[in-house]
Amino acid sequence: MSLQFGFSMNAFREYSTVGAIEAVADAGYDGIELLFDQPFLYPPEATGEEYDEVRTALDANDLEISNCNAFMLTAIEDFHHPSFVEVDEDYRRRRVDYTLDSLDAAAELGCDKISIEPGGPIPEGKSREWATDTFVEGLNELAAKAEDVGVDVMVEPEPDLLIETSDQFLDLMDRVDSDRITCNFDAGHLFCVGEDPAELVETLAPYTRHYHLEDIPADRTHEHTQLGDGAMDIDGFLQAVEDSGYDGYVTVELYPYQETAAETAQGAMDYLRDHGWA
Repeated sequence: MSLQFGFSMNAFREYSTVGAIEAVADAGYDGIELLFDQPFLYPPEATGEEYDEVRTALDANDLEISNCNAFMLTAIEDFHHPSFVEVDEDYRRRRVDYTLDSLDAAAELGCDKISIEPGGPIPEGKSREWATDTFVEGLNELAAKAEDVGVDVMVEPEPDLLIETSDQFLDLMDRVDSDRITCNFDAGHLFCVGEDPAELVETLAPYTRHYHLEDIPADRTHEHTQLGDGAMDIDGFLQAVEDSGYDGYVTVELYPYQETAAETAQGAMDYLRDHGWA
């Protein structure tokens, strides 16, 4: 098998940075998705000592960085606020500035990609057109920085946000003129909005730099669920990814399992091994 698997640190908010890295390594993963948020390395405030701590722990545990998550930001308010489409320009600016800092942080750690929120929730009273124009304005600023530091900005479609579907993502790409604006393909998110992730692998392959994987319940509720406990065709999806020639990381993202993070990471790896993927 050519696929490599990581596990996202966003399930490990109850752990220290080093503890999270050790737990993911102990579960048998080759990579870890760093969460650029408190209580971990938070780019606007990160110190040289924190960068050194991450590097040392990765080296000690023989782990690579599968991705840098600059989406799930709680240090300011919550996951989706501030977004790239806030009506208040100063508030919106905080998300853009955080993401610019995240590009620098990824470059500092030797990672060539970050994943970001797909715009955000469309504000009440504002049109999709206004929100898209506003998001594109922010992406154009990020693209200039991304090209300078050599780090991709991966937009991650998500239910109930500006960019939910594959078609909406492709329309967005028509609006952005930079090879550094790409896709973080979250299989569960696309399943939630009624799409078939396996069928979309080829469609989105020209833009996809990284994959997220979780299971989703049969009613397609946006609830990240342990692999094998939902209704997704995980094997079919992973086969499509492998058949596409992709040789990077698929990161398992199970952030709701805060109280059992280490066991959940191990359970997901057990599933992948049992099904012949790892």
